Amino acid sequence: MNQPVRLGLFYAALFVGSGASSPYIPVWFASRGLSGAEIGLILSAPMLARAVTAPAIAMWADSFKLRRTPMVLMALAVAGAYGLLAAPFGFAWWFGVWFFASSVFATIIPLADVIVFSRARLDGFNFGWPRGIGSAAFIVANVTVGALLVRHAPELVLIWITAAALLAALGARLLLPPDPVREGGAGSRLAERMGGLKDLLRDGDFMLAVVSVGLIQSAHAFYYAFSTLAWTQQGVPESMTGALWGFGVAVEVGFLWFMEPWRRRMGPRNLLVMGGAAAVVRWTALAFAPPLWMVFPLQALHTFTYAATFMASMQLVERLSTPANASAAQTINSALSGGILMGVATIGSGWLFDVAGAKGYLAMSAMAALGLIGALRLYGLRRLDA
Repeated sequence: MNQPVRLGLFYAALFVGSGASSPYIPVWFASRGLSGAEIGLILSAPMLARAVTAPAIAMWADSFKLRRTPMVLMALAVAGAYGLLAAPFGFAWWFGVWFFASSVFATIIPLADVIVFSRARLDGFNFGWPRGIGSAAFIVANVTVGALLVRHAPELVLIWITAAALLAALGARLLLPPDPVREGGAGSRLAERMGGLKDLLRDGDFMLAVVSVGLIQSAHAFYYAFSTLAWTQQGVPESMTGALWGFGVAVEVGFLWFMEPWRRRMGPRNLLVMGGAAAVVRWTALAFAPPLWMVFPLQALHTFTYAATFMASMQLVERLSTPANASAAQTINSALSGGILMGVATIGSGWLFDVAGAKGYLAMSAMAALGLIGALRLYGLRRLDA
C-alpha cells in the first residue's frame, strides 16, 4: 500500500467519527433535554479554551520521539471519554466529558496534518489526495448516520463516534509512518518548545494570517452546530440534512483531489480571499431560509468557505513558520480556526438560534467579512511574495 493511501485511510478513521459528531452530537444533546443555549455552551467551551489546550497538548506531543506515538494515546483517551458520555449524570457531567474529548480530538488533526504535509512535500504527492479520502469518509458518516437516525435513537451517534475513535487509535499505530519529531529522533527540552511557540505569537505577519483564516473558518460555527436543527424546523427531513452535509463535503473532495494545478497557480492569498467572499454569500443566503433546490448550490460553496480556506492556511502557515516550530504553528492555526474564535461564534450561535432561528447566519456573514478584510491585507506581506 503506497504512502498517500495509508495516510488517507488514517484521515478516514478520524473523519468517519467527526462526520457523525459535527452534525449529530447536537441532536444527541437535544435528545437529553438540553436547550440550544446549553448545547452551544457545551460545544463552545472546548473551542474557547483551545487557544491554551491545543498548544499545551502539542508541546506534550512533541516531547515524544515519534510523532505518531502521542496520537495513539490521544485517540484511545477520546474513545474512553465518548463512552463516559453515556452516563446520565446531567449537564455538568456532559460538559466536562465533552470538554476533554473535544479538546484532545481537535489536536489530533493538526498533528496529523504536520506529518502528511511534510510527507507530501518530501515524497512529491498532492496533500489533497489523502486529506480528500478523509473528507470522503466524512460524507459517508454524514449520509449514513443521517439515514440511520430516521429509524434509530440518537444513542446511535455515541456508539458510532466511540467506535471511530478506537479505529483512529489503531490507524495511528499501523498507518502513520514512524517520523521523528526531531531530526535524528532526539527529544526536545520544554524550554525549546516554549521558545518556538513564543516566537510565533510575537510574529505579526503569522498572527495576521492565522486570525484571518480563523475568522473565515469560524464563521462555520452556526452551520456546524445548528444547521441540522434549523433545517429540521424548516421541514427538511433528517435523511436530507445528511445528504446536504454530504454534498457540501463531496465538492470539497473534488477540489482537494482534482484542482491541485489550479490551486498552485492561484496561490494561498487568492484562495483565502475567495474563501472569505464565498462565506459572506453562503451565510447571508442561508439566513433567509432559501428553498431546498437553492440550498444545494449554496452547499457547493463549501469548496471555498472551507476547502480553499484550509489549503490556503496550510501553505501560509508553512511559509511563515520553520520546521522546528511547525507543530506549534499548525496547532495555533487550528486553535484559532476551531478554537477560541470558533468557540465565541458557537456560544453566540446557541443564543442566536434560540432567539432568531436561521437569521443567526447573518452574524456569521459579518465574521467572514472581517476575515476577508484581513486576507486582503496579506497582499502587503513581502515574506509571501517569494
